[in-house]
Amino acid sequence: MSADHEAHPLFMPLVFIGGLIFGFGLAFSHMARPEVVLAFLQFADFGLLFVMFGAAIVTGLGFFLAPRLLDGALLTGDSLGRRLKSLDRNVLYGGTIFGVGWGLSGICPGAAYASLGIGNFPILWGIAGMFAGAYLQGVWRSRRASTGPTATGAD
Repeated sequence: MSADHEAHPLFMPLVFIGGLIFGFGLAFSHMARPEVVLAFLQFADFGLLFVMFGAAIVTGLGFFLAPRLLDGALLTGDSLGRRLKSLDRNVLYGGTIFGVGWGLSGICPGAAYASLGIGNFPILWGIAGMFAGAYLQGVWRSRRASTGPTATGAD
């Protein structure tokens, strides 16, 4: 949300409701269960592929239609332009680390929170690891940025 727009009073409640719908969808499709995700990663169950395909279709339609049908974001009025990120070493390293964490825990960050809702409390270790990793990356990045001209806009 840009600084020149006031937050619509429904913004945070709708974000919360969207998160609930997302979590319910993950739980309903059994994607909040690490054993299902690990079965997919071992090429034993391709249900996750269909869930991801369905999500990609809905997201693709939204990204295609929203800028053509709307003048701006409904609750903020911000423009609906795309933010392109170049494929650089940081994206490759981050994706690799994310993939290894996904494979080790059997669950991605969004599904980890939904997994708590179905009683998977050991996933708290994985969530703690996500927070620790994000914190350490933030420390590393801020130190790197403060060392001078080695940081670029692509970092």
